[in-house]
Amino acid sequence: MNERDWPDQGELVVCTVTNVKDFVAFVTLDEYKGREGLIPIAEVARGWIKHIRDFVREGQKVVCKVLHVNRERGHIDLSLKDVNEHQRREKIHEWKNEQKAHRWIKFISEASGVAAETIENTFYAQYGVLYPVFEDVVLDEEATLQKLGVEKKVADALIQVAHENVKIPQVTISGHLILISTKPDGVNIIRRALRSAQPKIQGVKIDLNYVGAPKYIIKVTAPDYKQAERAIEKAAKAAIGVVERSDGEGKFVRKQRAGKSQ
Repeated sequence: MNERDWPDQGELVVCTVTNVKDFVAFVTLDEYKGREGLIPIAEVARGWIKHIRDFVREGQKVVCKVLHVNRERGHIDLSLKDVNEHQRREKIHEWKNEQKAHRWIKFISEASGVAAETIENTFYAQYGVLYPVFEDVVLDEEATLQKLGVEKKVADALIQVAHENVKIPQVTISGHLILISTKPDGVNIIRRALRSAQPKIQGVKIDLNYVGAPKYIIKVTAPDYKQAERAIEKAAKAAIGVVERSDGEGKFVRKQRAGKSQ
């Protein structure tokens, strides 16, 4: 099987409401091949509930927390009230991305002649999910393909589909790097420092531009601010280290965040 048959206790699941009674709502779990679960009225919402239909209705998509799973009886007890709005949005976003990935794998299958189930099994074996595979191909194509170990015709189709469909959000931050060396070979020392300020980091782009001696602008583009901050600090520290070890001086001054780019 390429997908788990049963959810884990505490897991968030996307469900479709199929039947609403006075004291319980019945649902199917969209990610588990239509397995059925139930939401007792006490788990529908916080506080006193007069009419359960004020909160759930047939055909509605809801995100629930798994309270208990009884595989022998085939029972799955769920809670709607234990899922906050942030969790609901995140789970729906994740679920929609997985639906996209399923469709993209069909395209890969058609292009490569390899069964979609075979491709999915490979992705699940390495990632446990599908969508992040496509993100990783965009961020680091070579490493991802090596990890997957897929044949060339699948790899070629995967690369094309990933780059055509996945847009990785990017943020850009920058700062001034001041490097001073009074040594006779100071120019070479500065050059070494600048080279060291451009380490290879997956999904991160580092640019250096000359402003005027002894100042340089260092700009980092990354998927999020946390990665960008780590990268710019690493780059600046490396460059400053080179000049300081040669009795020079180095300083880094962060600029205000430049914001998001696409």
